[in-house]
Amino acid sequence: MSKKHHTTEPAPVAPDVPNVADERRRKGRLALRVLRLFGPYKWVMLAALLASGLVSAATAGTAWLIKPALDDIFIRKDATALLYVPLAFISLTLVKGIGRYMQNWCTNYSALRVLEQVRQELFRKIIRLPLSFYEGAQVGMLMSRIINDVGMIRQSLPSVVQILRQVLTMTGLLWVVFDQNFRLACWALIVLPVAGFPFVLFSRALRRYGRRNAEITAGISGMLQEMLSGIRVIKAFATEKQETARFDVENGRIINITLRQSCISELSSPVMELIGSLGIGLVIWYGGTEVIDGRMTPGAFFSFVAALVMLYDPVKSLNSANMAVQNALAGAERVYALLDDPQLHTEQGGELPLEGPFRELRFSGVRFSYANAAVPALEGIDLTIRAGERVALVGPSGAGKTTLVNMIPRFYDPTAGSIQLNGRDLADYDLAELRRSVAVVSQETFLFDVSLADNIAYGENTDEDAPGRGGLAALFGFSGRRKAAPPPEPDMERVRRAAVAACADGFISALPEGYATRIGERGVKLSGGQKQRVTIARALFKDAPLLILDEATSALDSESERMVQRALDNLMENRTSLIIAHRLSTILGADRIVVMDGGRIVDMGRHEELLGRCALYTRLYAMQFRPDAPLSDPVSDEPPAGDGAQGTPRAR
Repeated sequence: MSKKHHTTEPAPVAPDVPNVADERRRKGRLALRVLRLFGPYKWVMLAALLASGLVSAATAGTAWLIKPALDDIFIRKDATALLYVPLAFISLTLVKGIGRYMQNWCTNYSALRVLEQVRQELFRKIIRLPLSFYEGAQVGMLMSRIINDVGMIRQSLPSVVQILRQVLTMTGLLWVVFDQNFRLACWALIVLPVAGFPFVLFSRALRRYGRRNAEITAGISGMLQEMLSGIRVIKAFATEKQETARFDVENGRIINITLRQSCISELSSPVMELIGSLGIGLVIWYGGTEVIDGRMTPGAFFSFVAALVMLYDPVKSLNSANMAVQNALAGAERVYALLDDPQLHTEQGGELPLEGPFRELRFSGVRFSYANAAVPALEGIDLTIRAGERVALVGPSGAGKTTLVNMIPRFYDPTAGSIQLNGRDLADYDLAELRRSVAVVSQETFLFDVSLADNIAYGENTDEDAPGRGGLAALFGFSGRRKAAPPPEPDMERVRRAAVAACADGFISALPEGYATRIGERGVKLSGGQKQRVTIARALFKDAPLLILDEATSALDSESERMVQRALDNLMENRTSLIIAHRLSTILGADRIVVMDGGRIVDMGRHEELLGRCALYTRLYAMQFRPDAPLSDPVSDEPPAGDGAQGTPRAR
């Protein structure tokens, strides 16, 4: 984006000049930043440059050998030349092959290392961003940044090395050309400077289309992720035709952009060939005259022509390398836009270790607002939860119940007020330790496409410095500084105990592979009740002192609910529990029931105390246990103030 320049007098033309200069400086800084990524592999890249020098020298030597081959062997019929020229040709071909292999190996090695490093750096930042970031970001977009855009950066320095090799090859061939006939070389190369115009003309277009291509690719990745994740909804509403049409539009856009990019790239080849044909035409006319007049041997002429023809080939090859560099810079621009965004702050915790038993969790004047919300989701929350208590949160949708519990593991931080655990602010504690002390079971079960045992024991290995479990490193057989280790085996005795307590051992043991069964993406191979029991087993395995149940049975049928409720009773035993429930029958025995509405606490107490005293709780109770009772709120017939402006939920 262009920067505005403040001037005292209007200048209609001058402001554009600094803008262009600023843009060039910005692109130059971006290119240097990408090249610095290859700093740790400078010796590998130096070896690639030396290897490219061998390729260039061998190419020039091959062109030079044409002169002795024609003059000494075919015209003078020299037997000695008949021996050394073929041997020299074979040797040069061998050197050229070895050099090309070494150059490609060195550039690919360093490029893959940089790809691994940048991809890891980007993923580390993304996964540590707060939940508020993901509420406004498309998963497919983030996937495209990590996979496609970083993959484009990989081609940056290898393409620069390729350009340098072509330049060295051109230099060697120019030496051959001028060595054979200086005056003829001047005639031939008079048109060579014209070959530089396609690069100046097309580079900007290639960069522009490369950036647009990356943006549209990210958009279509986000659309695909959304469609395939919501395939049940699409089929339920029979909207396959509409979604196909929407995909066709985006697919057509990316094809059109790619086609334009390809046209610009391919246009340079005929331009180069036309420029080359002008030079070759001058060479044939002038060189033929030199041979006929006896001022030049046929061998020298054909060596000159061969070198000239070979000279135009690297000039044409520069275009594809230039396109790769432009694409790499476009990808780097998008990657660094995410890495350098000053508004994207990773989650930060304190340094205080979470030691000792859980004693008390205190909310004091807590206020919280979602971004772009018209009214706060929570307002003036004062609540104390003591060790061993079962505290239930009830209220209409949008009352702020889920928002309140989401602040305990610091998924969100208060806008005002404070939340203290054992007398210290939550922000003082180490974030990982804080979250390991809280177990959450919600109605939205999420399971990974790994074995049931791994799902139950998820989070057992929490060492951040432990070797990775695979990924790119496993694919290529290396993992940065150390070899990737196999995933640790879960403690099966603990896993079974957790599954038994969660009433899940029965159906797991009945599966053909038992606890080793892979359950598919999001656990699609299990029923809703089975998935919920596995998540309860996961919470039991975690053995956290504070438990949050967020409508854990609301999406289940009656039979599954009874079994899950039994598992939840086992889970809540000897634990401090905070329960969100719309079905009041599940929380009638709670130590305290907190009634919320409009982001505020309107009353709290035991069931017997609230019934009749709290109008909202009485109405909710009547709706569930006395269906024939009037549904209007005795206090207010207005809907609860839970909806924000423009359809944005004010509280959750």
